[in-house]
Amino acid sequence: MFRSMRRALCTMAAALLIPLAGAQTAGAQAGGGTATAAGDTAAPGAGYWHTSGRQILDEAGQPVRIAGINWFGFETSNHVVHGLWSRDYKGMIDQIKSLGYNTLRIPYSDDILKPGTMPDSINTSSGMNADLAGLTSLQVLDKIVAYAGRDGLKVILDRHRPDSGGQSALWYTESVPESTWIANLETLAARYEGQDTVIGIDLHNEPHDPACWGCGDTTRDWRLAAQRAGNAVLSVNPDLLVFVEGVQTVDGVSGWWGGNLMGVAQYPVQLDVPNRLVYSAHDYATSVAQQTWFSDPSFPDNMPGVWDKYWGYIFKQNIAPVWIGEFGTTLQPAVDQQWLAALVKYLRSTSENGADSFHWTYWSLNPNSGDTGGILNGDWTTVDTVKDGYLKSIKAPLFPSTGGGDDEGDGGDGGDGGDGTRACSATYTVTDDWGGGFNAEVKVTNSGNVALSGWKVAWTFTGDQKITNSWNATVAQSGQSVTATNAAHNGTLSPGASATFGLGGAPGGGTAPAVTCTAA
Repeated sequence: MFRSMRRALCTMAAALLIPLAGAQTAGAQAGGGTATAAGDTAAPGAGYWHTSGRQILDEAGQPVRIAGINWFGFETSNHVVHGLWSRDYKGMIDQIKSLGYNTLRIPYSDDILKPGTMPDSINTSSGMNADLAGLTSLQVLDKIVAYAGRDGLKVILDRHRPDSGGQSALWYTESVPESTWIANLETLAARYEGQDTVIGIDLHNEPHDPACWGCGDTTRDWRLAAQRAGNAVLSVNPDLLVFVEGVQTVDGVSGWWGGNLMGVAQYPVQLDVPNRLVYSAHDYATSVAQQTWFSDPSFPDNMPGVWDKYWGYIFKQNIAPVWIGEFGTTLQPAVDQQWLAALVKYLRSTSENGADSFHWTYWSLNPNSGDTGGILNGDWTTVDTVKDGYLKSIKAPLFPSTGGGDDEGDGGDGGDGGDGTRACSATYTVTDDWGGGFNAEVKVTNSGNVALSGWKVAWTFTGDQKITNSWNATVAQSGQSVTATNAAHNGTLSPGASATFGLGGAPGGGTAPAVTCTAA
């Protein structure tokens, strides 16, 4: 995205392209899974990943699809993901999971690698984010990675900026030379070695003019720089994927920052470790900036040709996987709605193509993205269901939990957790209390060993609290008794999986009630 247009966010040769014949067969099952020769249908995504042609495969050789979301903030002066001033990070990750996103792209700046860098604007009152108190930015990132892995999410670290002051055209600046950039990439690669929640690193966000691709000038040639940095990362952690974005201009043809991968055809990135390279493009709508193709009389029918030209050919010619690391819109004006619908169709639905598809992470979870807004509304809790709905056909299943994260005690018990039984537990946490009112978050966990199709939580207030609003559940109150049943999007829980819902009420001052959970 054109970072000069996103400052509000940071206050706190192409030939005729023929799809690869028969490529659908490898991952045509909905959800990206393929059966093994022995008939095993284990969920795809375990372990570290590698590439084969245009697909990404897990350690067992099953195709996987990245279908995720950007959660930004570590690249800003807050030095931590945004929203923690109003919510607990675990609840936010649980919500991301419940919405069906399976990967987090987490932008950062090199500032967080400076010793002692501390995060700003984390609310640790009323038990919220209590385990983050006193931690450095890198230690908070550790917590987020661990909890995301426990929820079955993967993480891609995105070197977004050299420092929190703003985006840079090149991968280095006077104050952050290339040597620092590479050293910090190596540090992160080593930090998460053995933690397969972190599947790879996006080497630098949105290189743009004067950056070039294949020009041979080592001070400007992003392709050569990406090879140097990618090989450095793989020398430390050879299991990681290396994500390489495009540039702005190739052979006089310009597009989005980071979105022009035309140069790959003549000058591909060559890494020392094979099957670790994923190309990444960014694409946006008119709410970010106007491009010539939006005013073409044939719009939106012209868009597949535009995408083929800039980056789609890499996938269609089976050169390498392609990940759309950022795309987003406010959905205003109507042309943006047409653009998003066309792009989602181009990226290939999971039900028809499985993991033999383009990979993606939407920009963004955050509502405070100045150009696009977010999947969350301005309250940082409720969901823009219209925007989220556009993405439904390209979402893909979660991945196996990698363990980790911090366990908190469970409240109620919905039954025995023995073999073949359905069971759930729940915890009730007061996240904010100002006397005249309060907010609370309830986490529901499948504590059995079979999947749940729904759940119901109940409790009794000890005082005269009345619920005034709720989200991610249907909540009913009669006197002091309250019941909450799952929403349509978060009732299905695999063993060990969790979902959260929230509520607000008045007055405050009450203690957290005991809760029970009934599984369906």
